[in-house]
Amino acid sequence: MEMFLVTFVVMLVVVALMAIGVMFGRRAIKGSCGGLNTGNCVCVKKCDKRLKMEAEAEAS
Repeated sequence: MEMFLVTFVVMLVVVALMAIGVMFGRRAIKGSCGGLNTGNCVCVKKCDKRLKMEAEAEAS
């Protein structure tokens, strides 16, 4: 039981630190422009794959 409590507390501390990092970071999660997400691209400059996908969408 002691090991469970120690592990639980450590995990709570890790989750709290990650939450604080997200709150103070405030940057968008960066990823590939041409992934499964069909929403807005967060890239500053759109990559070739994203431009091609948008051109195909406009053509159809």
